[in-house]
Amino acid sequence: QVQLVESGGGLVQAGGSLRLSCTVSVNIFSINTMAWYRQAPGKQRELVASIISSRTTNYADSVKGRFTISRDTAENALYLQMNSLKPEDTGVYYCNVVHLFNNYWGQGTQVTVSS
Repeated sequence: QVQLVESGGGLVQAGGSLRLSCTVSVNIFSINTMAWYRQAPGKQRELVASIISSRTTNYADSVKGRFTISRDTAENALYLQMNSLKPEDTGVYYCNVVHLFNNYWGQGTQVTVSS
């Protein structure tokens, strides 16, 4: 069983920055795919960014050039650096990993961007 705990969310003005963290209860060296998703009020959960094998990153078009996903094997952590935040980035952000063919989710952290 893998447990994920997100932190770093909060209230920020448009143009500001936040850094989300996700601590993982197992050694992430063997975890191939890690990702951040978000869910805005009244909308479906969407993929924000993913990192595969610590090398390949993918981003939603809406966040390209503003967000950066990274992972730290020594810390067993996943990060999302979010710059130039916009009100439409508001939502609950979830950490996701796929480990041994199982899909795991954190409890989410709220990000609110005011205009």
